Amino acid sequence: MKTKIKTTINLAAVIILLFSMAAFKNYKVVKPIAIADDNELTGAGATFPFPFYSKLFDEYNKKTSIKVNYQSIGSGGGIKQLQAKTVDFGASDAPMSDEELKNSPAPIAHIPTCLGADVVTYNIPGEPTLQLSGDVVADIFLGKITKWNDARITKLNPTAKLTDLAISVVHRSDGSGTTYIFSDYLSKVSAEWNTKPGKGKSLEWPAGLGAKGNEGVAGMVKQTPGAIGYVELIYAQQNKMPMAKLKNKSGNFIEATLASVSAAANVKIPDDARVSITDTDAKDGYPISSFTYLLVYKTQNYEGRAEAKAKNTLKLIWWTTHEGQQFASPLMYAPLPKEAIAVAEKILKSVTFNGKAIL
Repeated sequence: MKTKIKTTINLAAVIILLFSMAAFKNYKVVKPIAIADDNELTGAGATFPFPFYSKLFDEYNKKTSIKVNYQSIGSGGGIKQLQAKTVDFGASDAPMSDEELKNSPAPIAHIPTCLGADVVTYNIPGEPTLQLSGDVVADIFLGKITKWNDARITKLNPTAKLTDLAISVVHRSDGSGTTYIFSDYLSKVSAEWNTKPGKGKSLEWPAGLGAKGNEGVAGMVKQTPGAIGYVELIYAQQNKMPMAKLKNKSGNFIEATLASVSAAANVKIPDDARVSITDTDAKDGYPISSFTYLLVYKTQNYEGRAEAKAKNTLKLIWWTTHEGQQFASPLMYAPLPKEAIAVAEKILKSVTFNGKAIL
């Protein structure tokens, strides 16, 4: 009796399996699944605007149900992922170089999203508000100035109590737009720095220890007596770290604020938006300010990409440069000036799918 029952069960299992195989053979992916995929966007890149983007993408999800997965891996990584076509958009604090654009599989558009600033932060007894000039900052990071009571530092800060504590330089270890901005500035104010190590997202550093991301540099500076490093403005503020006032081209010592960062952007913006505003000519401008960018392919129909996904990507970026600007100031990023928004609009309207403008 048990053998008969077992045979009956096995026969039923075979019949179910055959029906399942037949059903699987005729199975087709239905459209709702594809739509769901089109409503999920991926991006990667700059750590510099990460707090801003996190807020933006969360608010945009509430508004539209579009989910955005953004990986804060550094500008260099974001550019590489876009070039590999593994993300819908990249993000960089520095405009791509002519060589990077040339080595990309297709033309890439730069859309400015806000302005931010690098600040020089430090950990010395008493945390005095230091005044530093560009040439002094360059020589510190070149390893030429090694003590906090060096004559060139004390001359700029006659009332500050500075000890003979050794200076420990901290810099980024990963490819970074933050590094590009900082080194772009130093290349303009120091002939020696311009010759070597020069400017770039990754450098051969002449002195110091490396740390990953703005978070890593901020953490190492905060934990190391005598340390000095460069981080994005918001990270210094969130960690309540001192920030040096920097002497700008006009000879004024400028504190990094939204007003001084915005003032630095009072320059002519080219049609492709690729511009450097470090060491600005603006009298009240903070000298290590920069636009940060989202990057997309100018032609969106690639690798079987759905038109719906291309539209969702462009609509997200349009919203970022318009309604999304309201979230910049509360997070200590300077909103785009009107001229930059106008340039961003022209660039976004030039992006196509199958030869037709998406927006």
